Amino acid sequence: MLKISPINAFSDNYIWLIQTNEGNTLVDPGDSKPIISTIDKLSITIDDILITHHHYDHIGGLESLKPLIKGSVIGPKNNSIDLLDKHVGEGDTIKSIGLEFSIFEVPGHTLDHIAFYSETEKEVLFCGDTIFSGGCGRVFEGTFEQMNHSLEKLMSLPSKTEIYCAHEYTLSNLKFALLAEPNNLNLKEYQLDSTDKRKNNIPTIPTTLGQELQINPFLRVAEISLREAISDKLDTSNQASNAEVFGFLRSWKDSL
Repeated sequence: MLKISPINAFSDNYIWLIQTNEGNTLVDPGDSKPIISTIDKLSITIDDILITHHHYDHIGGLESLKPLIKGSVIGPKNNSIDLLDKHVGEGDTIKSIGLEFSIFEVPGHTLDHIAFYSETEKEVLFCGDTIFSGGCGRVFEGTFEQMNHSLEKLMSLPSKTEIYCAHEYTLSNLKFALLAEPNNLNLKEYQLDSTDKRKNNIPTIPTTLGQELQINPFLRVAEISLREAISDKLDTSNQASNAEVFGFLRSWKDSL
């Protein structure tokens, strides 16, 4: 059994509760209050906590939660994150509640950012603030080249991989995606479906990598249709690298 459920935090954060027959693991617990309420309601204990990066809305609940867990707090190689028991990086694997996770270093949003990928029961990716549905994280600490490379790394995963990101940003991301690629029929259909979900208070996450490859402009920088759509704003002839197209898109979105 593998069950993955969102715990809502702040205005738009998702803290992920991963459950198997062997236990319960949390991803990016930025706020302990909704977590403690959830575990009390479900009468469960937490085994491990997985951390993708150091921003407060991903680690703010650690101090309150660590005394309550049975296992370890596992996160990136960043000594400024207090309370980590294990530091992991590219190529490492960990096991938690019967699942094996491969670690990817995905710098860009932050330099310490990592993602956790498992294919033990099905393909699932916990990517923090790297890929969002219809978008990607702001580049705060890294470079556009780093972020583009990180996205390319995750794009190599199986298309059916379920993506569990940390924010409900989908509708605002899709508004920009339609500015970048207004004739993308898959994108228009996805926007209608996502809008309907949010009207009914249904999360748009998880998405899938296959879905994002069709509608997410930041994953489509090599696509001719995307390049043609923005050619009046950027020279996207063969001289423009994927990283340059990504940088243009990210700067454009940041300016709105």
